[in-house]
Amino acid sequence: MDNKKIASERKRTFLLMTVPILLLFICFNTVPLIKGVIYSFTNFKGYGTYDWVGFRNYIDLFQDGRVGKSYLFTFKLALLTTIVVNIISLLLALGLNSKIKFKSTLRGLYFIPNILGALVVGYIFNYFFTYILPAVIQMLGGNGTSMLASTRWAWVAIMIVCAWQSIAMNTIIYISGLQTVPEDVYEAGSIDGAYGWIQFKSLTFPLILPFFSINMVLCMKNFLMVFDQIMALTKGGPAQTTESISFLIYNNGMSGGQFGFQSANAVVFFIMIVVISVAQMTITGKKEEQL
Repeated sequence: MDNKKIASERKRTFLLMTVPILLLFICFNTVPLIKGVIYSFTNFKGYGTYDWVGFRNYIDLFQDGRVGKSYLFTFKLALLTTIVVNIISLLLALGLNSKIKFKSTLRGLYFIPNILGALVVGYIFNYFFTYILPAVIQMLGGNGTSMLASTRWAWVAIMIVCAWQSIAMNTIIYISGLQTVPEDVYEAGSIDGAYGWIQFKSLTFPLILPFFSINMVLCMKNFLMVFDQIMALTKGGPAQTTESISFLIYNNGMSGGQFGFQSANAVVFFIMIVVISVAQMTITGKKEEQL
């Protein structure tokens, strides 16, 4: 009887812990999502009355050149930044996981960028790209114009800022993965002559593949949703060359009178992110099973 009473009290406690969180999730996530889907079938401007327009927003979405341009930019930025971040993070993790002095201090230093807010980092780099870097280039005899004012190089500045802040967390995840690799594996591999690149390719990387999968999925998702860095650095300029999907949805949806249209854009973007994430997890999951 006592055991049943204890079990009943535990279930009640767990319900009291989970139900409020579930209600908050529904209130601040599910309900806005459903309302956004509903608004995507209207000509709602963000205020006043609206009419149902059916799938017209979705049809116009695929015919809008500005939307297509923002998708191309966002996917280019996300793909290249994901590659750069994971390469640098993995190299840093390998170095910080080795037997070097002050590695705990170095881990703390490398993690500092992740603590700072994205907008704060963006505004700091904005000053650097606008004033400091051009002055240095002029001292060296160059033109000395800001990268943020160049239609050719502004996206590179955004990629640098995104990578600089994201490398910290990815490095920590890779270090966690490297610490799960038993020393016995390396000892056995050294007997067979596995050193350097061969050791990494044949032993280390296959064993940390789940951590690689996590980093790839998180990076791609986060960079596809890039917003703060663009808000702080370029605000979509110059000439709308760095206008990400998230920034376009916010800018035109909230202040441009296109709430319904951009709601349709948000729905399509949400579906694309889900599809890409599932595809990444499926592909990497199959590779993990093969290993």
